[in-house]
Amino acid sequence: MYRMTDSPDQPTDAVIQDRVPLPGSERPALGVRPAVASVPADEAIEITVVLRRRAEVPESALSRGTPLSRDELAQTYGADPADVDLVTRTLTAAGAEVVDVDPASRRLRVAGTVGVLCRIFGTSLDVATEQDPDGTVVTYRRRTGSLSLPTTLDGVVTAVLGLDDRPQTRTRFQVAAPAAVTTSYTPPQLAEIYQFPAGTDGTGQTVAILELGGGFTQAELTTYFRSLGITPPTVTAVGVDGGANTPEQNPNGADGEVMLDIEIVGAMAPGADIVVYFAPNTDAGFLDALSQAAHAAVTPVAISISWGQNEDAWTAQARTAFDQALTDASALGVTVTAAAGDNGSSDGATDGRVHTDFPASSPHALACGGTRLDANPATGVVNSEVVWNNGVGAGATGGGVSNVFGLPSWQTTVGVPTLSGQAGRGVPDVAANADPRTGYQVLVDGQKLVFGGTSAVSPLWAALLARMAQSLGRPFGLLQPAIYVGVGAGAASPSTMRGIATLDLRIDYMKAAKPGADIFVFAECLKITHQIVFARGKAYQESQDDLIASATGAFIITELRPADVKA
Repeated sequence: MYRMTDSPDQPTDAVIQDRVPLPGSERPALGVRPAVASVPADEAIEITVVLRRRAEVPESALSRGTPLSRDELAQTYGADPADVDLVTRTLTAAGAEVVDVDPASRRLRVAGTVGVLCRIFGTSLDVATEQDPDGTVVTYRRRTGSLSLPTTLDGVVTAVLGLDDRPQTRTRFQVAAPAAVTTSYTPPQLAEIYQFPAGTDGTGQTVAILELGGGFTQAELTTYFRSLGITPPTVTAVGVDGGANTPEQNPNGADGEVMLDIEIVGAMAPGADIVVYFAPNTDAGFLDALSQAAHAAVTPVAISISWGQNEDAWTAQARTAFDQALTDASALGVTVTAAAGDNGSSDGATDGRVHTDFPASSPHALACGGTRLDANPATGVVNSEVVWNNGVGAGATGGGVSNVFGLPSWQTTVGVPTLSGQAGRGVPDVAANADPRTGYQVLVDGQKLVFGGTSAVSPLWAALLARMAQSLGRPFGLLQPAIYVGVGAGAASPSTMRGIATLDLRIDYMKAAKPGADIFVFAECLKITHQIVFARGKAYQESQDDLIASATGAFIITELRPADVKA
């Protein structure tokens, strides 16, 4: 990166007087919390501005045997130097400061006061607060409506992120109640059960992990790995956008995610180097962490992501920018593994609709779903493995059909159902043990605990990829074209994976039934293929327009587990 610090003494309003909307930047006002106050105009902040590509990256570049180098990616698909110069001159003349530029990932880091940046991008910022699931109260900047650009930047700037710095994602792990655990496994035991490549430990490979909060201590990692008889791996922390390795001493918070991810990768691929990127939990922080990890001097074989949010909780500009960064990673030979979510087909949304989790729903991420595994830890014999679904509110693997991303070419033969008549990307691609009741033994903030969730599956697959890359001597980039070869509707990948059946049932109770009155039930199948059955039903007494309850259900065979993986 190079630094650009030239700035005029006074902003020039003339350069931003003529404006156009920035597509995909809309943030709805409906349902937002009341503002606490306005953000002071003189408060200094930094944001990320994303530029257009020189050319679109062809799908053929994402999974070929020889990845692109960072220079090749920058020269062919990065930002045009003329675009970088135009945006820099325009923003500087308007009173902002371009402090860093990375043409390869097409990102500019821009600093300025709230007043200046709001004037440039046509918005205003309020202060709001909300409570995280772990009870932490978060205060953040918030905007509503669309952003706008000076007309000179129309089509050149594709995203402006970080003005609104509300929490963008949530962790995807669950802590098991001790009484609920039927069995649990150490990561090395699961590596044996899933038959990771023998004679490998990830030596010579690097695995990156993205974290949006929390932290680790080397002393605790050393204690954990030595308890498993493993030499502690090399773990390096990298700060992004002011993020840092900051343990919170709360195993139910972000520390739990950080330690789970590191302990799984480090125990399953102890020879690999682990680099943990800490960034703020914002759309800008998440994008910048992914880009920095993918474009690092030492390219990782895999990037593990265990944070996510349903697709509709992202602005379109942020979602597109992140998907393009995932595309860059694939072209560089990096496989990005992403947790598919822990709340079934709703993905934790409360609008009564089905949702897939992003970034797992991107066709450029390997979406990692969850199972319940019953196996003998001592012998590795699997008694059964079924989809993880403990019922409404009790945890279930995320998955479904994206309403944002179209059906990829490598999923056209596998029978992905349509969503409201539209074909979309099916999620997940692969799966592994995620039920907290059959979870992972971890050490977090001094406590021995059992964790589950698809958060555990993403680092598991990242560790597997490190060992596969060591064995085969090459990285994989976009893995899906390989794992879907020869897969038909309702079938697992021949001789390499086994299919996992998913039953997802949602029942919504509308009101109490009248005592003594008959209840009528109506059910129908909406779609039947070799791979999926969609059904819905309703219960009523006097009128079908006055329901007691409604239900939707899906039986799907889509998930894959990493048994006998070959490439």
